Amino acid sequence: MDRSLIGQVTDYYQNDAPKAVREAIEEAGKKDILAPGFPYDDRMDKDDYEAALDRLQIELVKMQSWVEESGARVAVVFEGRDAAGKGGAITRFRANLNPRVAPTVALAKPTDVERGQWYFQRYIKHLPTTGRIALFDRSWYNRGVVEHVFGFCTPKERERFFAQVPEFEEMLVDEGVHLFKMWLTVGRAEQLRRFLARESDPLKQWKLSGIDVQGLAKWDAYTAAIEETLTRSHSDHAPWVVVRADDKRRARLAVIRRVLHALPYYGKDMDALGEIDLAISGGPELLVGDA
Repeated sequence: MDRSLIGQVTDYYQNDAPKAVREAIEEAGKKDILAPGFPYDDRMDKDDYEAALDRLQIELVKMQSWVEESGARVAVVFEGRDAAGKGGAITRFRANLNPRVAPTVALAKPTDVERGQWYFQRYIKHLPTTGRIALFDRSWYNRGVVEHVFGFCTPKERERFFAQVPEFEEMLVDEGVHLFKMWLTVGRAEQLRRFLARESDPLKQWKLSGIDVQGLAKWDAYTAAIEETLTRSHSDHAPWVVVRADDKRRARLAVIRRVLHALPYYGKDMDALGEIDLAISGGPELLVGDA
């Protein structure tokens, strides 16, 4: 990682962050900060979380067996704010799965060759074949949000993306791919608290990037881009599931449940699955309170 980034998050926190955000972080200390309007008063109990996760991971192994035996194809797109917990959710999702059956797809910035290709082309080769699950740690939706906010694409290129993405995803679904699109959202104070924790932890500093640091001052631009992207790409055949991720524990369970509830795998245990928590897992309307 770029060592010059260390200290820049703290500098933003001390000098540029909104007063209300600084006060919320000071009051919380090391505790999670639940955004205004979050439907729970406290973070989920650790023992309850681990018990639920253990049961869900057994269901995930059953699901993997069904995918391999039936030849199903599953693609799960993980998107969201920086530090919203995408990586942690993916880690828990695939903790007991065969990495050859359920690989994570995390692409670096495009090469010169890839920049000259059709925008979706570099993602297509990572879509799952029969009997496989692909977990996308960020995806083609970079164009709708990050590239737009930082000026890495032109307005014309972005409009072309919005015109093509519904048809692209409809083709995937028509082809038989089980496509899930997860958007993890987190409040501004909790996002900054997580970045500060990364900056101070030598084992997590590698997660910081220049885009992360520069993005701290672009909260409103991100908000506008996110709202537009979800509105223009939410469809009946490829809907977004927005997960309020201020509480990482609840968010991880919500993501796994959404996928398992939707797939017809063998031996499904509904008691182990538990109910989908609609208070933190729903459509784009759950972006309300993302502040």
